[in-house]
Amino acid sequence: MSDAGETKSGETKSGASKSGAAAGRSQPVDPKLLELLVCPVSHKTLRFDKEAGELISEAAGLAYPIRDGIPIMLEDEARRLDDTP
Repeated sequence: MSDAGETKSGETKSGASKSGAAAGRSQPVDPKLLELLVCPVSHKTLRFDKEAGELISEAAGLAYPIRDGIPIMLEDEARRLDDTP
């Protein structure tokens, strides 16, 4: 074990994987937080795509990732909707 907080399988002691995107999909986002968030580009409401683990801004044509239950609301981190997921 290279880190005291990790198990041999690469998980933390809490059982969370360090792998990012897949871990982000397994943790829910607080529904109240989703109600408050708007797209930082268009300032319009967002749609939650549970299957993809993303917040969708139809107005800006962007999909913002959710990692470890935290929406990443940075344009540079967002996927363009015309790109394949």
